[in-house]
Formats: sequence, C-alpha cells, structure tokens
Amino acid sequence: MHRVTLIPGDGVGPEVIDCARRVIEATRVSIEWEVKEAGEKVLESKGTPIPGDVLESIKRNKVALKGPITTPIGTGFRSVNVAIRKALDLYVNLRPAKAFHGVKTPFPDVDLVIIRENTEDLYAGIEFEQGSKSMEKLRQFMKEEAIDLSDDAACSFKIISWEGSTRIARFAFEYAIRHRRKRVTAVHKANIMKATDGLFLKAVRTIANEFPDIQFEDRIVDNMCMQLVQKPEAYDVLVLPNLYGDIVSDLCAGLVGGLGLAPSANLGERAAVFEPVHGSAPKYAGQNKVNPMAAILSGALLLRHLGEEKLAEAVEKAVGDVLVEGKMATYDVKSTSEESLSVSSTQVADEIIDRLKDLLAVSR
Repeated sequence: MHRVTLIPGDGVGPEVIDCARRVIEATRVSIEWEVKEAGEKVLESKGTPIPGDVLESIKRNKVALKGPITTPIGTGFRSVNVAIRKALDLYVNLRPAKAFHGVKTPFPDVDLVIIRENTEDLYAGIEFEQGSKSMEKLRQFMKEEAIDLSDDAACSFKIISWEGSTRIARFAFEYAIRHRRKRVTAVHKANIMKATDGLFLKAVRTIANEFPDIQFEDRIVDNMCMQLVQKPEAYDVLVLPNLYGDIVSDLCAGLVGGLGLAPSANLGERAAVFEPVHGSAPKYAGQNKVNPMAAILSGALLLRHLGEEKLAEAVEKAVGDVLVEGKMATYDVKSTSEESLSVSSTQVADEIIDRLKDLLAVSR
C-alpha cells in the first residue's frame, strides 16, 4: 500500500488534481490518499498558507501529489511552493518537455528534460525593502564599496553554493545515465555574473569530469533561449540554476504545446512532491475547462517514483493515445486533427481512463 499526501491547491488545482487522482486510481494501484489543504483557502482560518500538518504529512508519507497554489504578485505571503521545497530540501525540479503526436507544434521531435536547482539563487527570497534597517546597513556597505544605492532602491540576493551546484549537477548526469540520455548542457550567465554563475559553471564542469560517457557543453542563458526556438531537437538534458530553470522550462513547455502538457517533480533525499507546472489560474476556477493532462502526467511521474513503472508507462501512453486520436481536447491544445472537439477537464480525464483500462486489460 502506497500512502501519498494529496494537496488539492487553489484556483483550478482541485479540479485538475481530482482528474489526476481518478486516473491514478484507475490503474488499480494500491494507494491511500491523505488529503491536506494549503494556500489561500486556509490562510484566513489558520493564519498561514502552509500549516505545519502539511509538511508533517509529506515528511511522514515521503510522497505528495500537489495542485497549483496561488502566490500573490508583489505583496502578501511568499510562495508556498518555494517554502515546501526549502523546508523539505527538494533540491531537484525535474520538468520533462516531450512533444506528443497529435499536438500541433513546429517542433514535433522535442524530447528535453530540464533539471533545475530548486532551493538557491534569487528564489532564496533574501530581499531588502526600501526604508528597512537591513537596507540601510546594505546601503552603507555599498557606499564603502563606492557603489551608491538610491533612496528608492530595493535589493535581492542571489545565492549560489558549491554544494547546491555540485549536487544538482550530479543528479543531472546520473539521470542521463539512468535514462540513456547522451548530453548534458549547463545553462548560465557566467560571462556577467562571474562569482555566482561562474561558481555554478565550475561546479558542473567538475562533476562532468566524473562522467566521461556523457557529452557535456555549456550555453549562456540568452543564447540558450535562442537555440531552443531554432533547434530544440539538438538538446537533451539541461541543468540550470533556479531562476533560469523556471524561465527556460516554461519556454520548453511552449515548444511542445503549452503548460497544459507540462508535468514536474520536486525531488530530495527524503521526500518527493509532484505537481503540474502551470499556475492556479483563479479566473478559470470552477469552470471545468483547464487541461488536466499536466496533472495526470505528474501522476505518472509519481507512479514511476513509487516503482510502478508499467503503470506509469500505461498512463503516459493513454494520454498520448487520446492526443493522437485528436477527438477530445481542452481549449488550449492545438490538435492536428480536424475532428477535434473542445471539451471539459473531466471529459478529457474520462477519455484517458477509458483508454487506460483498455491498455491494462490487454497487458493483463
């Protein structure tokens, strides 16, 4: 029996996570869900968007399936996603970007894996606001360095460590070996940020020497973005610091049809949290129209993590078969089929479940 923490999330989260849960249960895997609430809906009642029992549940079960959670823009509480990753030391953010047949895209051969460092960089959240005592101390320090900060400035610290960089690099190369990938590309801005990104690049190069059978190269992040929209098929595994990884993984999702097809896994030594890449999209909440495939594919990653490889493959194939048929898709999917109908989230999940049952009946 697998025991898994289930966090429905905010906005469209409960809808897409319910679709994913139903698909996972349709595999007949032995699973027990422990439902925990986090995000805006519990902030008022519990005074925090991430109650302690949520983290305790994930620590106890070691695995969670999580819906997107709203993060206020420019004000309010800090990201719950970042808080969970830091609290559980989920230092790997794994985001596959693979093109499905049946989805209209100029890049039908894309099969990329983005491996993003998940705990450091600017997302560490060390910021100084205007008028704060910390900002005044920082302004004095900068003045001593002959750098004048204006009175209306705010400041954020970018933290890159040797330990954080080498462990994400090692994961990337070990992932490449396990999954028979041929190349790892480190993405950085070391030409400008010579201390921080320079350390990241040096760390990845050091680890690369331990894996002579895997090709290694590096790309400056702006050039990498251009390369990805010109010849994405030339790349395989990308390893990046936190901020670049977040941005580039969304770019790669766009190459294969959008965020509705983008799953992710947050991995550490003691826990793993699986979630769709897309946000909570509160304006679509309750409309039963958002693509559940990213959440369902995240569920497939969860099954694989639990050692249920055949069931994970069956879920992924069921999603692929539904897309190839092209008869049913949510509004965001540009199908290659002229017969495609725009349908609801639950209808897509139902179709995937029907196909999944057929696949499993044949395999049995």
